[in-house]
Amino acid sequence: MIRKPSAGGLQASRKRKAAVKGAAGAASPAKGKGPGKAKAPATLGPAEIEEIFRRFAARNPEPKGELEHINPFTLLVAVVLSAQATDAGVNKATRALFQAADTPEKMVALGEEKVRDFIKTIGLFNTKAKNVIALSQQLIAEHNGIVPSTREALETLPGVGRKTANVVLNIAYGQETMAVDTHIFRVGNRTGLAPGKTPLEVETRLEAVVPKPYRLHAHHWLILHGRYTCTALKPRCPLCPIADLCRWPDKTASVPPP
Repeated sequence: MIRKPSAGGLQASRKRKAAVKGAAGAASPAKGKGPGKAKAPATLGPAEIEEIFRRFAARNPEPKGELEHINPFTLLVAVVLSAQATDAGVNKATRALFQAADTPEKMVALGEEKVRDFIKTIGLFNTKAKNVIALSQQLIAEHNGIVPSTREALETLPGVGRKTANVVLNIAYGQETMAVDTHIFRVGNRTGLAPGKTPLEVETRLEAVVPKPYRLHAHHWLILHGRYTCTALKPRCPLCPIADLCRWPDKTASVPPP
């Protein structure tokens, strides 16, 4: 004869299982923990954010984008080509391309096949060549060959998304936009400067917290910081100018403030 456990016994058994499960969970390391994947740090305060950008500005008063271009059109093309590619790789391909075609009219005359030959060292070059020709045609048809200065108009062009539009608006037209790429997304979350689960959340947060005097150059400083200092796998925390302000709990070393 098998005896059924009493209600009190079942309750005690469940409590014991819950206690064991909780202890195991506390002892287990967090999934995905590592460079760039640590639990989100606390958000930085206004004074700390002000100090971060003060230091960036002191070190590099006039930061520049690293994509080589001649005019707003070639900038637009370069940014479109830079998707899933390095700036260095894009520059290597576009130096010759822009010598041959630096306006929408010249690009259309060059043709998709020749554009493809110029950029064949860049990832997704087939699709990108089609987009370059298509956006050039649209610029001629709808904007008299001039790159528009609004995000809405830019985002109607083939191959142009929000990030690309923000880069063009910032560099070509001096607008205070935040082009959130993988570097800015990482820096915003890792430091506690602008936490967000999506690039748009990080962009919106940056627009809300970056002090007015620093907004024009903010995205350049953050991109360069993420590209050369706050890198994904091996962040160079000992050399970081904002290490004492950064809230990331897994810094590679602690350093005194500069």
